[in-house]
Amino acid sequence: MSDFIPFVQELLDGWGSVSARRMFGGHGLYHEGLMFAIVMNNHLYLKADDINRPDFEALCLTPFTFPMKGREVALSYWSAPDAIFDEPTEAVHWARSAWEAAARGHLAKAQARERAKARLKTRPAPARTLG
Repeated sequence: MSDFIPFVQELLDGWGSVSARRMFGGHGLYHEGLMFAIVMNNHLYLKADDINRPDFEALCLTPFTFPMKGREVALSYWSAPDAIFDEPTEAVHWARSAWEAAARGHLAKAQARERAKARLKTRPAPARTLG
């Protein structure tokens, strides 16, 4: 692990505990069990969704992309603004926003699973034929 991840963790000390786990050649950053950021090549990307994405776009920040099957795929993690590395209060603000986006995504997935289970329970049993 590079010195960058402990540096980011220290920046976020005022917010709470942040752990790092290796993944896909980088690291995922977690707070209270939810991944809210990724670090790839010493670059921090924060979780974005429809609610906080305009904040990233307003600063002309870009999503994390990687090549797959001949094209670029964008993830819902966007470059962190440089200002967060100089100001811990800004770092906490942006990290909290990313964590809230991760929480909204987690909740939406859980609700979708519950709806799918409910649909399965209301389906009529397939007709059996005597053979």
